[in-house]
Amino acid sequence: MNDLRKKQLRVFLRNRVAVVGFFLTVLVVLVALLAAKISPYDPLEQNVYSRLTSPDTKHLFGTDSYGRDVLSRVIYGSRISLAVGVCSILVGMSIGSLMGMFAAFDRGKIGNLIMRAVDVMMCFPAEIFAILFLVMIGQGLDKLIFSIGVVMTPRFARLAYGTTLSVREREYIEAARALGAKRPRIILKHIFPNILGEILVMSSLWTATAIRVEANLSFLGMGVPPPTPTWGNMVRTGVTQLTNAPWLSIFPGLAIMVAVLAFNLIGDGLRDVMDPKLQQG
Repeated sequence: MNDLRKKQLRVFLRNRVAVVGFFLTVLVVLVALLAAKISPYDPLEQNVYSRLTSPDTKHLFGTDSYGRDVLSRVIYGSRISLAVGVCSILVGMSIGSLMGMFAAFDRGKIGNLIMRAVDVMMCFPAEIFAILFLVMIGQGLDKLIFSIGVVMTPRFARLAYGTTLSVREREYIEAARALGAKRPRIILKHIFPNILGEILVMSSLWTATAIRVEANLSFLGMGVPPPTPTWGNMVRTGVTQLTNAPWLSIFPGLAIMVAVLAFNLIGDGLRDVMDPKLQQG
């Protein structure tokens, strides 16, 4: 097992793009965790005398129409984006994986019904599906996380369904059945640990999707309400000032791009690590 880990590490380190993604991800996470220490100003502090100040040595990213420091708001906005991205993926992974594993292991009417429901859910664009849930349950950070988590659920269900089908007929599963193990025990103790690696790899990729969906919802006014800074609502606010204060949208837009790129790159690298063909040699 130790030799396998070393080989996987070598595969990952040979992928320079993945290494760049790793460092970008670490950077984004550190910015979010250390926001209170590295932020030069209070993100909610207003100063009408310095409103719409262009980027300078005092305000590196300029100020908005209320005189708030844009850099500080971008830094604090990373907390919302990461919280929504990671927590919504955990929600989607928990619900979707159980649905997919049960459907693949059952293969009866209930399993078919679950997968048909998953197919219907995947027909809707992520943003439209999330808006539908937000309209029904209202706005707020916890509700936003739940809505995006529901959007991500069918992706995990489909992934878990396919991977479970590939392992459900293996010898150790048959042995567990022969020993009288019940279905929940087989799913949680034998199947889930053997498909967890692939689920975690795809989770890193889909975290980028969750961050993008959150930004899109915030841009549409369906995310965390102001004055709490989020990258999406900062871009939305800056749209009306694009001609005379383009930095209001440019910098939070770049932050979204860096975060999404980081998780995509590291996800691609982890997928290579899990690919047996790329581990040879």
